[in-house]
Amino acid sequence: MDKILIVDDTKNICEILEFNLANEGYEVECAYSAEEALKKLTPQHSLILLDVMMGGMSGYAMAERLRKAKNAVPIIFLTAKDTENDMLTGFSVGGDDYISKPFSIKEVIARVKAILKRAEAMKNAVIDEKKTSNKLVFNDIIIDLDTKELVIKNEKIPLTKTEFEVLKLLASNPERIFEREDIINRIWKDYPYLTERTVDVHIGRLRKKLGEHSSLIVSRAGYGYRFNIY
Repeated sequence: MDKILIVDDTKNICEILEFNLANEGYEVECAYSAEEALKKLTPQHSLILLDVMMGGMSGYAMAERLRKAKNAVPIIFLTAKDTENDMLTGFSVGGDDYISKPFSIKEVIARVKAILKRAEAMKNAVIDEKKTSNKLVFNDIIIDLDTKELVIKNEKIPLTKTEFEVLKLLASNPERIFEREDIINRIWKDYPYLTERTVDVHIGRLRKKLGEHSSLIVSRAGYGYRFNIY
């Protein structure tokens, strides 16, 4: 389920957008300032609906800060300003789309779906390209599927066979949540008597070896684990 962060200092607008997007099946969260949004934003958010004119930090400034921090989360600007210069400013600071107020809810939903579809297609294209080289590359992390090695900042990190297989499974399917039982069935299929705690132990070891990149493997309470590429 895609998670959307709505950022607008007008509570009524947040409530309307939240209600309608939730009805479309999205997980929605609201923030009433850019400062609050920066605190709430997580790698799990798939899209930001961002008001331009707010008290304190503007939407443009927030978007620029995110892009400078290499955060590529898609952003749709919401604004009462609709001149060509305003739109160009929005795109120049890293916006993906621009919707003028007052807006149609149907238009917002259509734009949201289009941006999320495009983002998913781009992500899949990058993953496919990485897979053809038989290496999974995530910034300064390389998972070499031929040599069965994990390399971080040009340093080889020793992994056991099982640790590598768990890492490979998660990294080859980024953003997909694997239940512990599913991981056991894939990695330890010849040992059906193992408990789910076995998975937790190996994930813990992997996170420790990933060091400052340990957040690449995230847990979802009640579900399991996934590899976070953002």
